[in-house]
Amino acid sequence: MSLSVNTNQPALIALQNLNKTNDDMQGVQTRINTGLTVSSAKDNAAVWSIAQEQRADMNALSAVKMSLDRATSIADVALAAGESISDLLSLMREKVVAAKDSSLTTKSRQALNADFQGLVKNLTQVLSSASFDGANLLNGSLSVDVSFLADADAGTAITLNLQNLSLGGTINTLTATDDILDIANATNVLTRLDATMGAVNQAVGNIGTQAKQVEAHHSFVSRLSDVLETGVGNLVDADLAKESARLQALQVKQQLGAQALSIANSAPQIILKLFNG
Repeated sequence: MSLSVNTNQPALIALQNLNKTNDDMQGVQTRINTGLTVSSAKDNAAVWSIAQEQRADMNALSAVKMSLDRATSIADVALAAGESISDLLSLMREKVVAAKDSSLTTKSRQALNADFQGLVKNLTQVLSSASFDGANLLNGSLSVDVSFLADADAGTAITLNLQNLSLGGTINTLTATDDILDIANATNVLTRLDATMGAVNQAVGNIGTQAKQVEAHHSFVSRLSDVLETGVGNLVDADLAKESARLQALQVKQQLGAQALSIANSAPQIILKLFNG
């Protein structure tokens, strides 16, 4: 190899290797700082694109879970109200059956009727209070069933059916004007009350079944979101143990490269000795 002050080939090679080491160190430091082996499209365009699509699905599933949480709350409120109404109907039946006693005095019958009317008012109050976020499944204020998101594409829905338990409806045939002031009225009310109790219990059972479906689907969506997160992690997460070992090796390599460049840069000084007298 000829000696030249214009071209120092060993220094050029050492510089190239040192620059390569510095680039590798920058990549390792980026992976350590971000925790990702693929943090941008330039790292691996295909993997980054796949990961972004899965992240979009994860974000959409967050919206689905929020919708299902709302469905759960609405169903829970409706269930609590429905069970209270069933209890009130049982108390009403006690008063109605008592009113069929022919030995009752007028005053006693009026007292029973007052209790009965109070229970009817309580039932109406429960119905009007069975609302969550403006949705009431029980009082007839809604005209269509309430649907909630079921998948990340918003292509399917899970539905809570309306169960109108208002007075004078198809489920609850009692009315605000019913009374048990005589045996005939009590008999008539008892017939409709027995039918109402069966229908109300069935309606509350339907809400319970749908609430269970919402709960099960919410659990599935949560697991699906976790699986997607794990899948994205498998694609882009960095192995920090390996990156730590790689960083230490590159630090040593960088120091050796700097020393090699220093030695290569000092080589042309040999030429001076050739011209010393």
